[in-house]
Amino acid sequence: MSGIYLEDWDSADKVYRDFDVQEPEGIEILLACYTYVWYEGSAFVLYRDNKDGKLYEVNGGHCSCYGLEGQWSPEETNVEVLRHRIEKGRLGQGYDGEGRFVDELTAVLDAIGGDGNSEIKSAA
Repeated sequence: MSGIYLEDWDSADKVYRDFDVQEPEGIEILLACYTYVWYEGSAFVLYRDNKDGKLYEVNGGHCSCYGLEGQWSPEETNVEVLRHRIEKGRLGQGYDGEGRFVDELTAVLDAIGGDGNSEIKSAA
């Protein structure tokens, strides 16, 4: 499956360039969204590590003074946690409460199921 890239990103190369990291081996980006508005940026990346089959997320943000450099810090996550953050929190929502990537993330989670190891057939 090719990853879903939204807003200011349209490829894995741009994700790695903006975070200023070498492309990690053995990962599959499932969803990546970077929004840059009014001199502030926020980023979310969800990927699966093909070595251990686990899901990881990377979050980043910045003001006009800096970028995403140095913020590539993956945290293990899972489908249930992400769903909870969508339903009970604001994961994927913009500043105005409108969904930036809620629909796309929900589709990815639906496609991979509960264990995070299922093949994603269609997420968008």
